[in-house]
Amino acid sequence: MKALNILVVGGGIGGLTAAIALRTHGHTVTVIERDPTWSVYGVGIIQQSNVVRAMDQLGLLDDYLSAGIGFDAVEIFLPNGARIARVPTPPLVPGKPANVGIGRPALHKVLGDRTKASGAQVRLGLTADTLADDGAGVDVLFSDGSEARYDLVIGADGVYSQTRKAIFPDSADPEFTGQAVWRYNFPRPADLDVLQVYNGPTGVGLVPVSETLMYMYATTPEPGNPRYPREGLAATMRGKLGNTAPAIQALAEQITDDDGVVYRPLEALLLEGPWHKGRVVLLGDAVHATTPHLGQGAGMAIEDSIVLADELSRAETPEDAFTAYRARRFERCAYIVRESLAICHGQIGKGPPVDNAKATHAMFDVVAQAI
Repeated sequence: MKALNILVVGGGIGGLTAAIALRTHGHTVTVIERDPTWSVYGVGIIQQSNVVRAMDQLGLLDDYLSAGIGFDAVEIFLPNGARIARVPTPPLVPGKPANVGIGRPALHKVLGDRTKASGAQVRLGLTADTLADDGAGVDVLFSDGSEARYDLVIGADGVYSQTRKAIFPDSADPEFTGQAVWRYNFPRPADLDVLQVYNGPTGVGLVPVSETLMYMYATTPEPGNPRYPREGLAATMRGKLGNTAPAIQALAEQITDDDGVVYRPLEALLLEGPWHKGRVVLLGDAVHATTPHLGQGAGMAIEDSIVLADELSRAETPEDAFTAYRARRFERCAYIVRESLAICHGQIGKGPPVDNAKATHAMFDVVAQAI
């Protein structure tokens, strides 16, 4: 397909990697982001071997690895703190780490800097209020009153995607799982050289993200989807860790800054039908939002971006490209959503318990397959 003029709605991980991939194929790209400060919360993210491979495909690998910390195994612990498994994770890029822990601000800077350097235009504090698709292009009315016409629109605007609602107004809303995740940063001990996962009703992970920093995530049952006030949030998180392994309880004493706590109810969404309508297509959390139990939410969005740009480069029409893109992505993304939910539901008694070590092994086998 010839070079296209493309609007990407959403300046997060999926939107930025889409812009980078599309610019590699010579398309003109504009990214809009509703947040005028273009900020992300200051904890970390786990990314596995398939993301390392994807960053290599995007030409970002050196910048990416220098902004995070690599590791080659996952350790699994019982609720009492006994280690029961060390799962080796073979790399998919020879000579590079299999997994990376990276701070979200650091990742955002790598992707944002490359997006701007690629020649994509980034416009902040802006939403697409109206999408008028006439079959030959999409006329967009923006929230600042300006208008523009594009060959295609990509909705990478997250689990509450305004783009999804615009093209599929009857689509299901994200579903609260009954669980939430808490995150907090800590100094990294020198001997923490892998992701450590503690099983139990409160699941906990310790993730290295730099030479000096790690973060903790904790998943807790939250019946009724409560909202906690910012004041006292650190004490609330400490209380949630009261029945965890001794090592985790000891760390919890360091959780003292309310503003340092990141709390998020866990919601899931899988769009079973088409991922596009006309010249508007969706990617990432807008179509397959997952819980973090397999650490693959961002990875799936990054892979989406590469595949979508690839299919646009080889197809004769947008319809053909979008159909082929979904065909390549659906089963892989659905697997991540469903298996992550199974772990979540097992932890809170909504389903049978899941063996995390086996689930992690299986996930690595799946994501090692080519995209």
